[in-house]
Amino acid sequence: MANVENILFGSDPTQGIVGVEVGANSARLYRRVDGALVTEEREFQRWILTTEKHPLTDAVWTELEGDGFKFLADFMDRAGYENARYWLREAHADHIAYPSPVRQYLTRSGQTLFKGMAFDDIVRLQLDIETVGLNPQPREHTVILATISDNRGFETVIEGDEPSILKQIIACVRERDPDVIEGHNILGFDLPYLAARAKLHGIRLTLGRDGSEISFSAQQNCMIGYFARPYVPAHIAGRHVIDTLLAVQRWDVSKASLSSHGLKVVADTLGIAEEDREIIPHEKIASEYRSNPDRVRKYALQDVRETRSLAALICPAEFYLTQMVPDTYQRTCTSGTGEKINYIFIREYLKQGRAIPMQSAPKPLPGGYTEVRATGLIGPIVKCDVESLYPSLMLTQKIKPAGDTLDIFLPALEELTRRRFEAKRKARESVGQDHAYWDGMQASVKILINSFYGYLGGPFNFNDYEAAARITTGGQEIVKKIVEELEKSGSQVVEIDTDGVYFKPPAGIDNEETELEYVERIGSTLPAGIRLAHDGRYRAMISLKMKNYVLESYSGKKIFRGSSLRSRADEPFGLEFISKAADLLLDGRNKEARELYQSIARRIEAREMPVKDFARRERVTEKTFVSASKKRLAKAAGSAKVGDYINIYQREDGSIGLAQDYDRDEDKDYLLDKLYKFACRLREAFGDDFDVMFPKPSAKSKVEAAGQQTLGLFD
Repeated sequence: MANVENILFGSDPTQGIVGVEVGANSARLYRRVDGALVTEEREFQRWILTTEKHPLTDAVWTELEGDGFKFLADFMDRAGYENARYWLREAHADHIAYPSPVRQYLTRSGQTLFKGMAFDDIVRLQLDIETVGLNPQPREHTVILATISDNRGFETVIEGDEPSILKQIIACVRERDPDVIEGHNILGFDLPYLAARAKLHGIRLTLGRDGSEISFSAQQNCMIGYFARPYVPAHIAGRHVIDTLLAVQRWDVSKASLSSHGLKVVADTLGIAEEDREIIPHEKIASEYRSNPDRVRKYALQDVRETRSLAALICPAEFYLTQMVPDTYQRTCTSGTGEKINYIFIREYLKQGRAIPMQSAPKPLPGGYTEVRATGLIGPIVKCDVESLYPSLMLTQKIKPAGDTLDIFLPALEELTRRRFEAKRKARESVGQDHAYWDGMQASVKILINSFYGYLGGPFNFNDYEAAARITTGGQEIVKKIVEELEKSGSQVVEIDTDGVYFKPPAGIDNEETELEYVERIGSTLPAGIRLAHDGRYRAMISLKMKNYVLESYSGKKIFRGSSLRSRADEPFGLEFISKAADLLLDGRNKEARELYQSIARRIEAREMPVKDFARRERVTEKTFVSASKKRLAKAAGSAKVGDYINIYQREDGSIGLAQDYDRDEDKDYLLDKLYKFACRLREAFGDDFDVMFPKPSAKSKVEAAGQQTLGLFD
């Protein structure tokens, strides 16, 4: 078997590659060597894999060992390659043809980006622009200023007339020569806006390392958990564009800790907000710049600083993954983890001259063991979970895909697991940049490790649904054993979720030391190679339904989990009600929740609630204008374009209005009903008292509140 390090990181040891651009039959490498940027030219041939030999002009064929995609066609020029792709598509012939020539080059060369580098070694530039409007097409919607910073201490504010601003941005990027350009919503706003304004003035937006213009490709999908978010990639030759808006959404999938993914909310939540942070609504930027330009300059500089801090916090894992995956950093930050594993395996199989197997047909898979066994307010709470449950089962039971004839699946997983434990140990033992390096490394490895199971049950070349089913069934048995041992020893199990269990420990287990000993004792009953870990302790838990709960730490911090408690589609007043009601419940002041409920109802009835508290933020999509169910929204959206966000509310005549056009005409009955529905999400927490504490509003609520008591609002 091949060297495991070569399997994971590619066989070519070339270090310091920060960018690759592919031409007709060569690849240009941008490398950082001793702090300086150097370029190198390497040979490159495009290639396609097929299941049989086809009459493809200009193809040079190699037959690989094994079944499946066993014929490798190399092409001396791009035209022959494109003609072959067209022929294969028209013939509906099975084939593998990477659309990215850079991925093609890296796969066959065995090279990867950033070998031998730490995250801080790359030059990262942050860009933000402030504009008169959100649509770049009207001539008056000018760029009024731009801010640029980098991770080498550089900062600047760029001002002047719009053509001057555009030219200064180009000059600054060329001078600072970053490997990476970062921005929050830079792909959705800043770069397309700059490109449109540059076109308006006849200016070539030459941001590429080779002096080429920025370009935009066809819409692609950014994988965010199980969901795909469409976006339009920007290409800047020799550089990577990283949108921290997409990056933070991917980062938040497992944590679900952010109420919004806007830069200001994210920075504040994660503790990286700038001191004395300026907040200026976009619609007021232009007028504020005329009257108080220093405030807008400060605001824009704070944007790039927070973007830099955010990227440094959430992007290292993807950076270190790029050292393994034969792809660009930009693409690694948007591709799914299963894709990454597939690219790694295909690289090794081609190196060994082996055929790539065909995907197995999809089959239904059993799910993980999930159950809620208790609801309401419960405490104290301990969480235990099996460290890397599915990967551990794969390793201990030697479960691998049947199509892995080279037998690299389990050795790769075992090596990744070893590297993660080592990186975690070194992260604990180090500080500063060393700590950041090892923490980023262990996080990147964890992403891959936890994806090996999903890979088996996904649409990939080495998938194996039967192997995936064995793993899931084995996981269920392990977790059921944990639950059995917990209950046998006097614990009250609250919630079980695939690989973790929340429980109220028995009497006498009342501090962290005894909890650790108790969890270790439970873990000792599990099979060899399966490690149960103490994963948190909490003063109390409000258990509602599966994956919906509130945890309160011993320091008083509250963690809300689940869409019924924290949904970005909810009106702010509802989220505030749930948050305050949970606080009252945790503080033992249940009865005060009734007054909270009634006070909000009175404010709704009296139209005393500001529109920002009941308006919802909606993203305009293509469906907005074509779906029959969205006719009201389409009418309100008006001239807004796809990708824009609008703040809307329901009027008393049933129509949808823009928050900016609010005229004390909100639908009070709709809001009262929404308030009741928000309260219903806490029904399990308040138990039998719920209907008394939170009565459903009656039709009488249509009567104006002036001079009335709250009895008029409820049945």
